[in-house]
Amino acid sequence: MSQPVNFQSKLNLFSEHWSPKVIAEMNDYQFKLVKIQDEFTWHHHSDTDETFIVLEGSMSIEFKDRTVHLSEGEMFVVPRGEEHKPFAENECKVLLVEPRGVVNTGETGGTLTAENDVWI
Repeated sequence: MSQPVNFQSKLNLFSEHWSPKVIAEMNDYQFKLVKIQDEFTWHHHSDTDETFIVLEGSMSIEFKDRTVHLSEGEMFVVPRGEEHKPFAENECKVLLVEPRGVVNTGETGGTLTAENDVWI
């Protein structure tokens, strides 16, 4: 990576929801931009934590026993193995930080499973 990455410029390159795009790597971790709206699927990641950083808008992450609300400029780390379901009433732009190879729907699969390792 020889140039700074501008989040807004990268976000302008796609419109689909729930389809993370890789913008950088550090060691074995990827930084992914994603646009979310409406509800995702219940899922978990057995082998890794997952970090959500809200760049624009607001979102929530539902857990079996609570709901975490995130606003622009806030972040939350979902612990490995904890079942969760992200959602946003209106479009929300998020930076995800997770190890290379993590599938967005975890082990759940389904129609919202995005292609992995897509760079923009």
